[in-house]
Amino acid sequence: MVKNWARKTPKDFRFTAKFPKVITHDKKFQNVGKELSIFYDAMKPLKDKLLALLIQFPPYVKITEGLEALKQYDFFFDDSFRYAVEVRHPSWFSDLAYNFFLNNNICMVWNQLDSIQSPPIVTSDFVYLRLIGDRSIKENEFGQIQKDREQEMKYWTHKFKAVRENEKDVKAGIVAANNHYAGFGAATASMFRLMNGLPSAEWGVQKEIENITELQFLDEQSSYQKPKQKSLLDYMSNK
Repeated sequence: MVKNWARKTPKDFRFTAKFPKVITHDKKFQNVGKELSIFYDAMKPLKDKLLALLIQFPPYVKITEGLEALKQYDFFFDDSFRYAVEVRHPSWFSDLAYNFFLNNNICMVWNQLDSIQSPPIVTSDFVYLRLIGDRSIKENEFGQIQKDREQEMKYWTHKFKAVRENEKDVKAGIVAANNHYAGFGAATASMFRLMNGLPSAEWGVQKEIENITELQFLDEQSSYQKPKQKSLLDYMSNK
């Protein structure tokens, strides 16, 4: 399956991949050498197309437990891949965590949930924002925007702008949104692109787009013309 992804996607297509739940949640990084080997072997065909590997900790994992797990498998942090770590327990939002990630060039994920909005601290040469819903939107409602998240997205757009202006070592930004966040992840992603002066993303059709240099933010001299801003109403359900 992974070889298929590598073969069928364009040369400039980029992925992120999350460590399997069996490693991070079920076995909680205990005796997971075999599972890690399988995961890394599976990712090899995508190596040239992977922007980052994501390690997601469950919300109950505190910083002491989490750092111990990360240090136990320090081969995570070699130069083969970029890494991002998603945390949710408040104990992580401290200088101890920020310095650990910064010293290892590991991205501390920015996440937006109904119960948590992580501090927008830059700890690596890329930033990674995850817009995650609370599962109050039912799956049969997916496909159209069901919740107004515009103010939250404007907040994160402002943070991305600050990164572009002030963090010269940052080379890329990654944004992911699931369907539970607002009702339709693809529309959320497209709205965020427009808010950041990028062309809208389209789904359901194949479309040729101008090539963008990997790991490089678009600046004001970009050949893209700034698109007309769309509002949330353009994506809302016609109820």
